[in-house]
Amino acid sequence: MFISPFVASPIPVVKRMLTLAELKPNEILYDLGAGDGRTLIIAAQEFGARAVGIELREDLVKQAVQKVRELGLQDRVKIIQGNLFDVNINQADVVYLYLTTSANEKVRPKLEAELKKGARVVSHDYEITKWKAVKVERFCENPKLGYPSHTLYLYKR
Repeated sequence: MFISPFVASPIPVVKRMLTLAELKPNEILYDLGAGDGRTLIIAAQEFGARAVGIELREDLVKQAVQKVRELGLQDRVKIIQGNLFDVNINQADVVYLYLTTSANEKVRPKLEAELKKGARVVSHDYEITKWKAVKVERFCENPKLGYPSHTLYLYKR
């Protein structure tokens, strides 16, 4: 098991990544390391998707579950407290990652084993080694300032 530090993806980055992944209504998004649940909430509210988040940290799970309840999204968003390696992701249409490159390397065999053909994987700032990205995009959340910049990777199975 590994634990990556929790650093939330900025909301403009989340929206851009879900757009890049072409997330459609009623598709299923999995966020591996869901943190505070922001990606799941945006996927449900703005893209009409169903979303499943897997998060190890109990404090973040509680925070995310509370926000989902407040927004009335319990029918579209599910949050699982646990190790992402213990949850089958074969229903995923899109997988969202904001892990380190080394963590992505550890997750890659799981993605290869469980994802269906045509599933998309988006990764924030860190590539998945040994995979060829379909698209790599530099995204600046505040163009007037010119920083910070993010690198978004899109992969297809």
